[in-house]
Amino acid sequence: REIGVPVLRWPGACFADGYHWRDGIGQHRAKTVNSFWGNVTEDNSFGTHEFFGLCELLGCKPYLAGNVGSGTVKELADWMEYLTFSGDSDLADARRANGRETPWQVDYLGIGNENWGCGGNMRPEFYADLFRQFANFARNYSGKTVNVACGPNSGDYAWTEAIMQNCSGDRIGALSMHFYTVPTGVWEHKGDAVEFDDAEYYNTVANADQIEDRIIGHKRIMDKYDPAHRIGLIVDEWGCWYDAEPGTNGAFLYQQSTMRDAIIAAMHLNCFNRHTDRIIMANLAQTVNVLQAVLLTDGERLVRTPTWQVFRLFLPHHGADLLECTAALPYLHENGRTVPQMRYSVSKKEGRVFATFSNASLTEECELLADADGMELSGAEGKIITAEVHAKNDFDGSEPVHIAPFSGFAVRDGRLTVTLPPCSVVSLMLQ
Repeated sequence: REIGVPVLRWPGACFADGYHWRDGIGQHRAKTVNSFWGNVTEDNSFGTHEFFGLCELLGCKPYLAGNVGSGTVKELADWMEYLTFSGDSDLADARRANGRETPWQVDYLGIGNENWGCGGNMRPEFYADLFRQFANFARNYSGKTVNVACGPNSGDYAWTEAIMQNCSGDRIGALSMHFYTVPTGVWEHKGDAVEFDDAEYYNTVANADQIEDRIIGHKRIMDKYDPAHRIGLIVDEWGCWYDAEPGTNGAFLYQQSTMRDAIIAAMHLNCFNRHTDRIIMANLAQTVNVLQAVLLTDGERLVRTPTWQVFRLFLPHHGADLLECTAALPYLHENGRTVPQMRYSVSKKEGRVFATFSNASLTEECELLADADGMELSGAEGKIITAEVHAKNDFDGSEPVHIAPFSGFAVRDGRLTVTLPPCSVVSLMLQ
């Protein structure tokens, strides 16, 4: 609730195309093998009712990932009837018998997940036909659902071309996209979440920044087939991916989080904001204990990670309108790579302007001079997240990566000057 989660996606990742929803309803639930998470036993104690109950507790919209890889058209159609039908049917009666009288609203429905890989190793033309078939029968009886087609893995533009060419029509509401940041660029040895040198840090920043080029490339293809922008782009898996924490189950993908992750999170969120002409949603890949999570837990203890702090800082962007801004972006040259130093986005809501910035340099300040282009600025309130790049929030209660007041700016004669400290994420609320 504190970070205002607007939508929650489940069951996510490769698990989605091996998940059968009937295993997770009622009092007697099936025990299955979770082959995507270390072949552990999945007791299905968290299922449909628990997920929609969690969404209600958070006040967020549900985004279901349907099973296309190992499921059937009827299975997904039955799930939608179970969820959304208010009339007289066996499936609606089963929902009522399991404790839910009124139907739920399914706002977003993913027709499969990563069907180019773990979701079925499909060719895009084959998946496109399956999408059309599954989407045709997955009816929402209580409202409107945005059907989300499985989109590309990072820079696979051929996949996007094939889906946009073959899935036109009113059945597709959005196309998904996945992009992960791996410091080393080598999946077998991704790098450590906490122990890294400056070169690896700057590699992480440079690799993360590639998402903007990927988004622009996919937007260009979508614009060709959908110039009216009727189909949205959803980046529904993103984040840093490091080697699993030593001493943990490697299949569980548990990793710590440092100030480096705060910088990467800010870069991504600012990027998504700047492309809201096409991007309608973006989902951090995991929420708790997995990859670049916002929370870590150990029994009853809980840690708000640096990424959580960034999500909290960016809250005023929710429901705002993007302000088009131009800037001469500074770059760093580190270890033979060109690394972006500053990334930003600016929005406006209820007469106030909100700007967020990240400075990725470990040693250099970033000086900004902003012309308000006719707007009358009278003052500002600043906040900052900054710490030594390896700093992490931990279970001992320490929270060195946190939101603090920021005063490194001035408003004079309608112009804004800002000095971003090294390794920082800054927000300004302008009036």
